[in-house]
Amino acid sequence: MHSVLVRAQNVFGFFTTVAFFVAALIALSVVVSPQSPSASLKLRNVQIVKGRPHYYSTKKEEYAHVKFDLDAGTYTRILVLPPSDDRPPLLTRNVATTDLSSLFNWNTKQVFLYITTTYPSLSPTEPPSQAIVWDAIIPSTSAPWHQNQYNHPPTKNTASSSSKSLKSTAAFPANASPGIVRLASQRPKYQITDVTGRIAERANATLELGWNVQPWVGALTWTNRRDWGYWKGLVGGRSEQFDFPPLKSKKTEDVGTVKGGEKNRGSPA
Repeated sequence: MHSVLVRAQNVFGFFTTVAFFVAALIALSVVVSPQSPSASLKLRNVQIVKGRPHYYSTKKEEYAHVKFDLDAGTYTRILVLPPSDDRPPLLTRNVATTDLSSLFNWNTKQVFLYITTTYPSLSPTEPPSQAIVWDAIIPSTSAPWHQNQYNHPPTKNTASSSSKSLKSTAAFPANASPGIVRLASQRPKYQITDVTGRIAERANATLELGWNVQPWVGALTWTNRRDWGYWKGLVGGRSEQFDFPPLKSKKTEDVGTVKGGEKNRGSPA
């Protein structure tokens, strides 16, 4: 006759075995969930100033302040058809907008979204430099008490003061699926600095959208630009190349940054 302790151990061992196989099945099942992300990322403005980019900076250096547009919606493609006697020619139009809702499925807890700036290093033998200018954590609808947020830019016709207008909002528009993002003239969360202390007049820079899907169980997945089974590669998500302008003698525009929940110590970003 088994003791109570032995029976409890057997039940617990059986439970953990079943839980492990169920978790593994859930983690593997996401490969059959179709993904077709699309994004429209455009540079709105960039300026170079000299100062202390961070409160902890010990010396003045050049830094870049980037504003961008990240729109939302669907991806539309009109195919080209040759003209005929009874039909005029059809034009080709590709409209890429930011719709990452297909990244969310039954096993998605949250998506860490970020935008990087990539530009060539001064030495041709060194790899390109890369810096994050903005990020956000977008929770899924299965995490209704998730506190992660990001900031929308303030509107010009806001009656309240600028300090009150920089308030946190939900990480996706109300009544919309998670992954639908609308940002216009978005200010960065982080300034762009270089190890040399100089970044003015650097050429061939680009903005690029990336993400990290964090599941409830299973492996993390990162930005995918190639088709893999049911998962389609990201359409768009890169800006056109641009050059950093010359250094300005003084700050003529607001070069402040926005902050998410991470501004409060102990709070989620």
